[in-house]
This record gives sequence, C-alpha cells and structure tokens, in this order.
Amino acid sequence: MSAANLTSAISPKQRMQEVVRKLYSQGVFTGGPVECFESAGRLQLATLVREGIYPQMRVLDLGCGSLRGGYWLIHFLDAGCYFGIEPAAERLQQGIDNVVEQEVLKDKQPKFDTNDRFDMGVFGVKFDIVLARSIWSHASKGQIVTMLEQFVANTTPDAFFLTSYIPAGIFKGRDYRGDSWHGRSHQSDIGGLVQHSFRWVKEQVENRGMFVRQLPDLVFRGQHWLKICRNRDGLHDAGYTFA
Repeated sequence: MSAANLTSAISPKQRMQEVVRKLYSQGVFTGGPVECFESAGRLQLATLVREGIYPQMRVLDLGCGSLRGGYWLIHFLDAGCYFGIEPAAERLQQGIDNVVEQEVLKDKQPKFDTNDRFDMGVFGVKFDIVLARSIWSHASKGQIVTMLEQFVANTTPDAFFLTSYIPAGIFKGRDYRGDSWHGRSHQSDIGGLVQHSFRWVKEQVENRGMFVRQLPDLVFRGQHWLKICRNRDGLHDAGYTFA
C-alpha cells in the first residue's frame, strides 16, 4: 500500500507518522527529526490562526519542503489559496506524492514553484501571508534582505510575514556574517544552523517601512517566531501591545 493510500480510518497524526517513517526509511530528508514532523507542521497552522489567518487568504509557504506545514495549510485554506516554493524539487515531489492526500490536492489546487532566488513574484499574485519556517535559521543576511524586499513587492498592504529564526546569543551562537546558505538545501546534504541579531532584523524591517515583533511564546526547537507587518495595526491582531 502506498503512503498516499493509507487507510482514512486512522487519525491525521497517525497517518502522517506512518508516511514520514516510510519516507525516512527511503532516505528522504523531511526537514528535521521524524518525531517532530507532525507537531512542527501543526504548530505552524496554530500560530497562523492566532496571528490572523483566514481560509480565503492567499498564503505563500516559502521553503515548503516536503509539505510538513503545507499539509495543514492546504487543508485549512480555500481552493487556490496555497502556494509553495521549494528549490529541492525531489523533496517537494515526495510531499506532493505522499504527504497530502491526492483527493485534497485535486480539490484545493495548490500551486508550487522550485526557484532558489526567493522570488515570490513567480505566481503573479499578491499574498496576504508569507510563511518561512526554519528558513532564516539557515539564510545569510543578504538572503534575508532579498526575502524582505520580495515580501514588500508581492504582498497586499495589510500582509504579514511569519518567519522563524534563532536569536544571536542563544546556545552561545554568534550573529551570522557569512554570505551563503548554511545547512541542507537542493545543493547540499550537510546540516547546520545560523543565528541573527534581532537588532539587525529590526533595522532591516524598519528601513523598508515595516514593523516587527518577536512573539513571546511558541518557541519550537530553539526557533522563535517573528511577525513582520506592512501595516502597524497587524501587530495587534493577537492582542499584543506594540513597543
């Protein structure tokens, strides 16, 4: 029986655990420890719900991998509202073939692209939300700047960017000053993580007329969420006070 045809009698959690174990046994990298695949993806949706996602919004999942978070978003969003970018084409195809049910893909009509330039304009639409889980924890500062500029150019005026990062100083790590991606990718099988200064991030965000807050909770495997908003009022959606 293929992973895509696992019985619907089991829970989504059980199904996903079965699928990921099968992919792992075949040597497929699924974006982190197998035991965290389901919970990490579900946490992404839970965080987005709290921060202001609605089913009719257009969402770009940047670095969507084998659809760890995409599984939940594709189910939640209206048809035609999920978009994913993943340069590791084989990894993405494994998610399409195995992680999300084929009938759901047919119904929800997600769209995908494999560019490695962080080009959010390839779909020709304006997004309401951009999600980047465990992308800034590998990206160089130049790549982060590119993502911020792409976000400004390809989103609606009230859009927000939910991204995770590891603050410099956590685990005694230094602010990353390298000029390249650090970690697994479509070009490398070597793992690794980097850290960035919140002060630097805040400066880059504000230089582009936007606003940022590090969320106070929902830290997962050392990664903190940042919410970046084009509209200052977006930081109040979850009841936080802007400072």
